[in-house]
Amino acid sequence: MTKFTVPEMTCGNCIAAIETGIKSADAAASVTCNLADRTVAVTSTLPRDALLAAFKQAGYDAAEA
Repeated sequence: MTKFTVPEMTCGNCIAAIETGIKSADAAASVTCNLADRTVAVTSTLPRDALLAAFKQAGYDAAEA
């Protein structure tokens, strides 16, 4: 599991976009979003750089927590 901070994640629509973006890169990924602390935990076989690219493609900047 890799945990990311996503400062711009502010609502349910953000969560949906992030989950969709990551799942489009890895359909088997497990994505858990915590809106209160603006973090996303991802379990995936993809490398960190590919996950960061998926966040970017969804329209969000993320950093490994």
